Amino acid sequence: MTKVGEIIHYYDKIGVAVIKTLADLKVGAKIKFSGSTDFSQTVSSMQVNHQNIDIAKNGDEAGLKVDQPVKPGDEVFLLE
Repeated sequence: MTKVGEIIHYYDKIGVAVIKTLADLKVGAKIKFSGSTDFSQTVSSMQVNHQNIDIAKNGDEAGLKVDQPVKPGDEVFLLE
């Protein structure tokens, strides 16, 4: 597993996490959240500055819909 980012914020009302990316992350990628929670999901959509994107570049702060609540500091891994 490759670490691709860390959660920096979570909007509980809309179920959206903001991830600070450490590597490129694409829509359709299978990712795993680890820390306060432990689950996997597929990235269905992402936004940067309220614009839909297909790839979050290294260093971006991207919002993505998550299946379960997460907390700042949780790590995000790419499942190979």
